[in-house]
Amino acid sequence: MTPSDNQTAYSSRAVLLIQIALAMGGFGIGTGEFAIMGLMPNVAEGLSITEQQVGHVISAYALGVVVGAPLLAIVGALLFRRHLLILLMFVFALGNFASAMAPDYHSMLLYRFLAGLPHGAYFGVACLVAASLVPPNQRAKAVSRVLMGLTIAMLLGNPLATWLGQSMDWRYAFGFVGVIALLTVVLVTLFLPLNRNEPRSNPVRELRAFNQPKVWLSLAISSVGFAGMFCVFSYLAPTLLEVTEVSKVWIPVALAAFGAGGIVGNIAGGWLFDRLQFKAVGWLLLWSSGILLLFPLATQNIYTMLLAAFAVGTMISLSPALQTHLMDVAAEAQTLAAATNHSAFNLANALGPWLGGMAISAGLGWSSTGLVGAATALTGFAVFVIAYRHHKLVPAMAEVEAQR
Repeated sequence: MTPSDNQTAYSSRAVLLIQIALAMGGFGIGTGEFAIMGLMPNVAEGLSITEQQVGHVISAYALGVVVGAPLLAIVGALLFRRHLLILLMFVFALGNFASAMAPDYHSMLLYRFLAGLPHGAYFGVACLVAASLVPPNQRAKAVSRVLMGLTIAMLLGNPLATWLGQSMDWRYAFGFVGVIALLTVVLVTLFLPLNRNEPRSNPVRELRAFNQPKVWLSLAISSVGFAGMFCVFSYLAPTLLEVTEVSKVWIPVALAAFGAGGIVGNIAGGWLFDRLQFKAVGWLLLWSSGILLLFPLATQNIYTMLLAAFAVGTMISLSPALQTHLMDVAAEAQTLAAATNHSAFNLANALGPWLGGMAISAGLGWSSTGLVGAATALTGFAVFVIAYRHHKLVPAMAEVEAQR
């Protein structure tokens, strides 16, 4: 059963308002997750730590998502989706307000980890709600609309938070994110009705249904294939300063270029999956590999660098495609699988900066993040090939069994 099998009748206006409310949460999460990447030099100076240690702070948030998504999805299965979304965004707000007041490196690690805990469960439940409101052939588009909040955060929220952090103090950026999270609580409360007839999840049944190869292979694609984008994006600010040799004022511009690419990629990913289904993931991984291989060549000039940032942003196209595919193959593990997919994305968010930091520390230079990222994207494509063969083989075997 897919989420759309349980559609509740809402007017087109009501559906739009629900999508806006859910996307606002994505806007807050995207701004909170990525703002620190644009403020890496500022956070390093403010906490008296190295930029590599700020990379560890980024990884701490990502690991919070990895841990929190499955745990909160299982616990949250006992709640109505409306109540769960409100609770998750309230916790996210607290985590960001605490980050804004962190006195040192270790407390910042802890607060970013705590802020990351609700991330995956929120997106998973929000995508399920969005998919349940539209016909089956429009699910990927509905999911991409919710994720549009994330890409708008890259285009507007992240550059705005970066500017705010540079002109005032980096702590104001996290306070700004906390306010957005509280606004989301208000919007979800106002626009998303409580549906007491919604299908309730059974945690034990979800755990059983979750443990199947096609789910794990899909998560493996997310966790490895997406790492390249985070590898480049996490070190975009110091690459601009150290390799392209431009002033700090160009950092928000490059982040906006990345965000514009994310919006194009988000729309394209949903559109492509609705037409090609799982094959779309393979083509998008090949596209990602090519972009990342070319990235080091673009870092010497600000205009080619802006074009490269836009191109790397289009890798977001993998998100709606993989999210919708996972909902297709998850059977009765809808909530757990949808949330855990964001654990996989943020495992990529932890893996990318870690691998990139290793390459930089080894003396390969800031531009080497592109080559490291290309290797992870190609590894993700190799996993896709295995997953695609399994995806085609299982229905064929079922057909043979039925003929017997």
